[in-house]
Amino acid sequence: MSTAAFDVLPEEHLHAAVDLLVRLVEAAGAAVIFIGAVIAVIQFLRVLPRRDPREFTRVRLTLGRFLALGLEFQLASDVLRTAIAPSFEVLGQLAAVAAIRTALNFFLAREIREEQEQVEAPPP
Repeated sequence: MSTAAFDVLPEEHLHAAVDLLVRLVEAAGAAVIFIGAVIAVIQFLRVLPRRDPREFTRVRLTLGRFLALGLEFQLASDVLRTAIAPSFEVLGQLAAVAAIRTALNFFLAREIREEQEQVEAPPP
């Protein structure tokens, strides 16, 4: 019995489908980051005249949350890309990029948590 009988989707179609999914998820991540940046700029312009450090921290928290979500989308696209990685070299590159994005996300989440605690603390 030939293995071709078990092919649900030819390999080139699988590569094309996964590549499309990777591009869609990457675009979603970029869109989230862009939208977050626009929202943060608008918030920043609104609080700029008051020069209140707590308000600036709230703007940074907003932007940080969007960045964290955008990085999660980017990491998801890396995971999708590994589904069809043709070589150990490509897998190594993807692992390095994923590790960098994961580290960025970890430190960003920690900073968000610390700043959230500062915002929620009663004013001095």
